[in-house]
Amino acid sequence: MAGLHLVEQVRVGPVTVGAGSLVLIAGPCLAESLELCRRVAGHMIEVTSRLGMPYVFKASFDKANRSGANAARGEGIDAGLAILRSIKDEFGLPVTTDVHTSEQAHLAAQVADLLQIPAFLCRQTDLLEACAATGRPVNVKKGQFLAPWDAKNIVDKLRAAGAVGAMLTERGTTFGYNALVVDMPGLETMRSYGVPICFDATHSAQRPGALGASTGGARGTIPAMSRAAAAVGIDALFVETHPEPNNALSDSTTQWPLADIEPLLARVLEIDRAARASA
Repeated sequence: MAGLHLVEQVRVGPVTVGAGSLVLIAGPCLAESLELCRRVAGHMIEVTSRLGMPYVFKASFDKANRSGANAARGEGIDAGLAILRSIKDEFGLPVTTDVHTSEQAHLAAQVADLLQIPAFLCRQTDLLEACAATGRPVNVKKGQFLAPWDAKNIVDKLRAAGAVGAMLTERGTTFGYNALVVDMPGLETMRSYGVPICFDATHSAQRPGALGASTGGARGTIPAMSRAAAAVGIDALFVETHPEPNNALSDSTTQWPLADIEPLLARVLEIDRAARASA
C-alpha cells in the first residue's frame, strides 16, 4: 500500500482509518434537508454492509466557498448540525462535516466524529489549531495550489497542536484555467508522512468556475480516477452522492448518482484488495 509506508490509525467513532480496510466517506455535498440525508444514509448503509466497507457519513452544513454570490450555501451551522446529529442517532453512523472558521470548530466537534478542513483553508494555522484542540481527528484537503510535499507542513502543524489524529485528502491540483489534475504518485508522497490518505473522487472531477457563476465538472472521470487511486494505495475514498445529482443545490455536475454507487465501489474494492494482497 502506497509504498508500504506505515500510517497512524485514526479513530472516527467506531470506524478506524488506516487499519487495513478501505473506508468510505460519502454523502450529499450539502445537507439540503433531513429527508435527503436520511435517504442517502439509509441507502449507503445497505450498500456498504453488502460490500463489507466501513462507512462515515458526510454532509456540509455550509458551503462558504461557492463560485457565485447567489449560490446555495445551506441553512447554517445550527440547522446543519441538527441534521447530522439526527443521522448519527438514527443510523448509528459516524459523521463528518467541514468547518470554515475557528469559531465553528468547537460547535461542529459536539456532533462530528471527524472535522474536515476545506482545501482553500488548508494552510490556515488558527483553523488547524482550533480543530486539533477539539479532541476530534482532523481531515485536511490538500489545497489545489499545493505540491504533495508541501502537505507535510499541514501534518506538522496538527501534530504540534496535539491533534488526536490527522488525515490528508487529495482532491486534484490546479492545471491551467478551469481544470484539475490528480498527481497519483503524490498519494505515496503524502502517505510517507505517516498519516492515512483519502482520495476525493468527486471534487477531483471538478472544473472550477467553468460555468461562470458555478463550478463545472466531468462526472464520467470519477470511476477511472477512483480505480487508479486504489491501485496506488489509499486508506479512504471520499465520494459525494445524491439521488438526483443534476438537481442538487451544490456540485450538481460531480456528485455521483446514488443508484449507481454500488458498482462503482465494488470495482474499487476489487482493486484495493488486490493492491493490499500484493503489497
